[in-house]
Amino acid sequence: MSKNVFLTGATGFVGGATLRCLLARNYTVIVALRNGSQLLHNQVSTIHVDSIDGATSWKNGLIGVDIVIHTAARVHVMNDADIDPLAAFRRVNVEGTVNLARQAASAGVRRFIFISSIKVNGESTNRGITYSPDDTPAPADSYGISKMEAEERLRELAMETGMEVVVIRPVLVYGPGVKANFLSMIRWLDKGFPLPFGAIHNSRSFVAVDNLVDLIVTCIIHPAAANQTFLVSDGEDLSTTQLLRKIALGLGRTARLVPIPTGILRGLATLVGKKALTNRLCGSLQVDISKTRSLLGWKPPVSADDALRATARYFIESK
Repeated sequence: MSKNVFLTGATGFVGGATLRCLLARNYTVIVALRNGSQLLHNQVSTIHVDSIDGATSWKNGLIGVDIVIHTAARVHVMNDADIDPLAAFRRVNVEGTVNLARQAASAGVRRFIFISSIKVNGESTNRGITYSPDDTPAPADSYGISKMEAEERLRELAMETGMEVVVIRPVLVYGPGVKANFLSMIRWLDKGFPLPFGAIHNSRSFVAVDNLVDLIVTCIIHPAAANQTFLVSDGEDLSTTQLLRKIALGLGRTARLVPIPTGILRGLATLVGKKALTNRLCGSLQVDISKTRSLLGWKPPVSADDALRATARYFIESK
C-alpha cells in the first residue's frame, strides 16, 4: 500500500500531532498550508492555498496520494461574532470539505479520513447514557450542523465515486499544548485560585490527542474502517471535579475546589452571561466507543492519568 498521505490542518493542535505521528511511522506526507503560514519541518512537502472553500484547487498536492486526512476546519468558538455563523461554517466545513474530497476521488485517492465532531450527536447526555455513532444526529449549533452536513455529503460522494470515507467524531481533545478553556482551567489551578467546582457529579468523556491520533493512523490501513463512523475517547469518563483534581496533581498543586451545588452555579452563570460554559462544566457528555474497539481491535494506548500528567508537565515546562 502507498504510504503517501495528504494532510490538512498541520499547524493546528490535532493536525500537528497527526503529522508528528505519521513521520514517526515513516509515512510520506504532503501538507496543505494557508498562504502566509509556515511549517518548520524539512521532512514534508507542502502546498499553499488561499482559503478552504468550494473553489480551492488542491490538485498540486493530490498527485500520487493514497490517503487524505482532513483535520482543517472553521472551529467552534463560544461567542461567534460572524453575522451569519452557519453560512461561514458551511463555506469551510461543508463546501471546502466536499470540494477537497471530490478532487481527491478524481485523483485516485483510496481513502478520505474526515475529523468531524461529537457535536454532530449533540451537546449533552444524561449521566450514564452514552452517544453511539449510529444515533440520529442532533447538532445544536452552527458548527455541529456544518459537520453533520459534511458527513452526509461525504457519504454520498463515497457511493458515487467508490472512494472510501472514514468519519471520526472526537469528544473534547486535550494534551500538551492544548488551548482554549482547557488551558484556562490549567492556569487557574496553577495559580491556586479557589474554584467553585468541588461538588460536580457529572460524567464527561475526553480524549487525549495521542489517543485520537493513534486512531486516525489506525484508520489509514485498517480494512474494516472503510465507510464507517467512529466515536473516540480515552475510555474512562470523569466528573469536572475529578478532572480538576487530576490536573492539579500533575501540576504538583492542591486543587482548591469549593463544593458549591450545581444549581447555584448554573443560576450565577446565567446572571453573568456564562451559561454555555457552565453547562459544559456541570453537564454530562458520554460516548460509547465499543464499535471503535470491536471493529478495529483498537484501544486507547494512553491512560487519562498519564495524558493529564503529560499535559500538566508541558504547561510547567512552557511557562
